[in-house]
Amino acid sequence: MRYPTNPDTHEHNHHHHAPRLTRRTLFSTIIPGAILAPHAFPQSSAGMAERFRQMSADYERKGLAEPFKGVTANGTVEPGYFCIHSTGVSTAPVRTAAERFLTSLTKDQRDRTMFAIDDPEWRKWMNQHFYVRQGVSFRDLTESQRSAAFGLLEASLSSRGLKLTRDIMRLNETLAELTDDHEFLGEWLYFITVMGKPSATDPWGFQLDGHHVIINYFVLGDQVVMTPFFAGSEPVTATSGKYKGVSILQDEQNRGLDMLLALDNAQWPKAILNRDKSANYNLAEAFKDNVVLDYAGARAADFSQPQQRQLLDLVDLYVGNMDDGHARVRMDEVKRQIERTWFGWIGGSDSSSVYYYRIHSPVILIEFDHQRPANLARFAKDPKLPTRQHIHCVVRTPNGNDYGKDLLRQHYQSHAHS
Repeated sequence: MRYPTNPDTHEHNHHHHAPRLTRRTLFSTIIPGAILAPHAFPQSSAGMAERFRQMSADYERKGLAEPFKGVTANGTVEPGYFCIHSTGVSTAPVRTAAERFLTSLTKDQRDRTMFAIDDPEWRKWMNQHFYVRQGVSFRDLTESQRSAAFGLLEASLSSRGLKLTRDIMRLNETLAELTDDHEFLGEWLYFITVMGKPSATDPWGFQLDGHHVIINYFVLGDQVVMTPFFAGSEPVTATSGKYKGVSILQDEQNRGLDMLLALDNAQWPKAILNRDKSANYNLAEAFKDNVVLDYAGARAADFSQPQQRQLLDLVDLYVGNMDDGHARVRMDEVKRQIERTWFGWIGGSDSSSVYYYRIHSPVILIEFDHQRPANLARFAKDPKLPTRQHIHCVVRTPNGNDYGKDLLRQHYQSHAHS
């Protein structure tokens, strides 16, 4: 799915207008937010399920219409950023945990969970709660199977990443309580699929897919790619219910603003793409694998060393959700491209503002967005305006390596006759 580059976000454009809403950006930013509210479907549960199934099929058909290319700045993949090599960080714990999880499943569950390494299932993820998912859900697992599933996440993620994932699941239970919808929302409606067979040498991976958290985890030898990665919630803080007090993404929110405030008078105007934040702005969510997104904002090449360190620390908040060793490897990859890294901002700059920010280089794309109310629209003062109680974050690996696809391509090339 190719998207036209937004002329209002170019580096040299000092007229900071709102990004132009094409049919595609309207479809991707406004329409999903509107259709999420359960009261949008005054019909039976069976009727709603069928409507959701049809919507899922429609999104998939449109989203997978083009072969995978990857996120690019101008429609052309820049080659040479990723190569097969040894990281020195073992993936054995992840492999062992995956094997333990698969062994815990019944044959029927395993048959529904396992896919080929190059199956389109990789690309079939979506944040929205209505999406019809594959694999086996936590709701359908026994306690011992569920423990094995969490064991896989524990081996793959840092302690911070595991806590974030669990807290998103808990907040989805809070959302179910607030909306009285325990059929399409809840703590355990998260699905795992495994692509390929866990191996020390051959490519494989897994996906966690559910409302407000998606983890794609590709493994080749001792290399890991953990994108696309999606984290979010509505609400982001539980003020009632079973998980009262759970709160997420506050560091990502506040330190993003700190980064903007650290810019000087020359950098600030370049970073601000638009002062008005009245819509949803994330561009690289579900089925946007081939989004064309030009670099925009303030260039880190013009930052002081302390500013560059601050930006890298902000990146690490996201990258650091993967296991610590591979997060260090990934951060080294990001640091090598610091001169080609951009920081862009849409929205206000005070402690109560809503905003969007983007960090973008040839090897990483991070988006943070305060979103319009969706499932909780009925409780909002103004359901048309973004709120700090609904956040979406997405992380991508541009230039063809989301889902580890560039590494997989190179692996196929070197094993063409095996």
